[in-house]
Amino acid sequence: MKIAVTSASGKLGASIVSHLIKEIGKENVIGIARTPERAEHLGIEIRRGDYNNVQDFDLALNGIDAVLLVSGMDDPQKRIQQHRNVINAAKKNGVTKIVYTSIVGDENKNAFSPIVQSNRQTEEDIKSSGLAWVIGRNGIYIEPDLEYLETYLKEGEIRNCAGKGKCTYTSREELGFAYTKMLVEEKHNGKTYNLVGEPITQSQLADYINQVFKTNLVYNSVTFDAYLEERTSELGEFMGTVIAGIYEGIKNGANDVPSDFEKATGRLHKSALELVREF
Repeated sequence: MKIAVTSASGKLGASIVSHLIKEIGKENVIGIARTPERAEHLGIEIRRGDYNNVQDFDLALNGIDAVLLVSGMDDPQKRIQQHRNVINAAKKNGVTKIVYTSIVGDENKNAFSPIVQSNRQTEEDIKSSGLAWVIGRNGIYIEPDLEYLETYLKEGEIRNCAGKGKCTYTSREELGFAYTKMLVEEKHNGKTYNLVGEPITQSQLADYINQVFKTNLVYNSVTFDAYLEERTSELGEFMGTVIAGIYEGIKNGANDVPSDFEKATGRLHKSALELVREF
């Protein structure tokens, strides 16, 4: 069985590739990347694949049995067609199964909603593709918070607009494990899974970071408008709005969802404290 992973040069794609190699051997795993050189370190065959280029995927999916479609990072409206390019190439090449990395979130109520809506549209496109499918809805990765630690330490606090909202954090490592099972095991076909861990507040996240890294961080909540202004001035309008929207969603309960991780993998998701320790 030959399995292709799109966006193999990204961190999630690379995690899925490394778990798949352990499961089915490197000769059966094909990486697809917009810039193939950036994925060469994975030690597998890499094919060129730009989501905007249908011809790329007609070649990249040749001889492939199942494809893992990692959700694109472009503007929400562009993503829908980009993902369709992959779905159509999969159908044309006789790929039998498609697994998609979607996302947990609210479709209507926050600044992150347009991205959630575009993911839901791709979910529908995949369900009506005629291929066997599995959809994973990823929780928020914990790694970016931990990679941001120096900034938190400089500021002495974790500051965002999530308030007392709970977030079911996951990690790219846990997701790599889950998607490998979903690709390889047929019992998951036709299922949609929330790939998330335990729900914790931002204050608990600060506590866990303090325990593991021996820091003294506190959590301070600010208004959505103040946080949006701060993030957009630092990251630009698109990313700033996305980040502020994620925390607005957490505040409103969009990320406090039941976990299907055990159904997808056969084991419980690691605790948030474990995720921090592993990092």
